[in-house]
Amino acid sequence: MQRQVLKSKIHRAVIMQADVEYEGSIEIPEDLMLAVDLWEKEKVLVASITTGARLETYVQKGPAGTGHIIMNGGAAHLIKKGERVTIMAFGLSAEPVHAKVIVCNDDNTIRKTL
Repeated sequence: MQRQVLKSKIHRAVIMQADVEYEGSIEIPEDLMLAVDLWEKEKVLVASITTGARLETYVQKGPAGTGHIIMNGGAAHLIKKGERVTIMAFGLSAEPVHAKVIVCNDDNTIRKTL
């Protein structure tokens, strides 16, 4: 049996910008994407730790090392600049999966890897 399991998680990241006018997606710096094995255009669940809002969107690759996590499009009405979020991706597996998880500092640098 295939089960849907957590494969990637960026925890306690801060939304640095929210742009309603931009094409919908969430921009994540490439270094953070690589740390948790996210692909560009991969579907993610974004949950606001600040407000409890949750939404699905896809990943857009941003420049590495900037710390700029940007909520774009209509999703920027739900999750705004300054909110703390958890970004999660899931996969199907018949076996248990060890998720790649990072916890971010206030500037979206990696504080620790779990």
